[in-house]
Amino acid sequence: MSDDQLRTLDEMLRDGPLDLGGELHEQRRLLVEMLTSIPLPDDVATTSGELGGVPVITVDIHGAGGGGVVLYLHGGAYSMGTAQASLGLASDVARRARARAVTVDYRLAPEHPYPAALDDAVAAYQALLETVDTAQVALVGESAGGGLVLATLVALRERGIPLPSAAAVFSPWADLTLGGTTVTTKADVDVAVTAAGLRTRGSEYIGTNDPTTPTISPVFADLTGLPPLLIQAGSHEILLDDALRIAANAAVADVAVDLQITPGAPHVFQGFAAILDAGDTALTAAGEFLRAHLGHGRAS
Repeated sequence: MSDDQLRTLDEMLRDGPLDLGGELHEQRRLLVEMLTSIPLPDDVATTSGELGGVPVITVDIHGAGGGGVVLYLHGGAYSMGTAQASLGLASDVARRARARAVTVDYRLAPEHPYPAALDDAVAAYQALLETVDTAQVALVGESAGGGLVLATLVALRERGIPLPSAAAVFSPWADLTLGGTTVTTKADVDVAVTAAGLRTRGSEYIGTNDPTTPTISPVFADLTGLPPLLIQAGSHEILLDDALRIAANAAVADVAVDLQITPGAPHVFQGFAAILDAGDTALTAAGEFLRAHLGHGRAS
């Protein structure tokens, strides 16, 4: 990873039009435009459908083989983003994992506050298990989607639903109280996310619920019994402490956890793998992690 690459990305993000805490409908439009501005590679085929009554898009990578299924939960602070807009990163993950991806169009706040997104993720996962064994399934998500992956795992365990073989989260938003120390200490270097923006969007999702609810903010959850976790984050993001605390909590709970922090990298830097060597390296590591577990995970 070169300093020039990081400087270019830093400038691009600082000068970008997206304002996380801005007028919601406009920010939704801008985020989708930004994430869909680059056409999908020719080896990607997509099919729209439903799982458990929840809209999903299935991603098949030509020549990738049948290495299991990645159930993908997109980011967007629980109020923005779509399955369609997530196809670029979801397909990159699927390609590296040599698997099929299914990205979930879960309901968004404020129209649908907690627990709508969680209920949709659980419903889609349960429906997937009707045709695929748990050993062939991994959960993956970025930002709010990473937090939702963790919340989904906790909810599945609490409800006695068989868990997937593994999970990988990129820059997870796991504390909606914004209690992490890096919310302050990394504010000057985070070019993508602000505490004010997260506070605005988070309040829409939390609604009247307690933000320390473990399936809202998984940093407050008991992670005992969860499958192996991969956690990736950049050192230049205010949510860095969320990743660090989840990793520590997982280790204390005897969960196999792999924490990978990339110096100087911004929030969800994996999404810039085409122009950032560190993003490419991180996605390769995620693919290796997923391949190691898909087909070999526990079935309960």
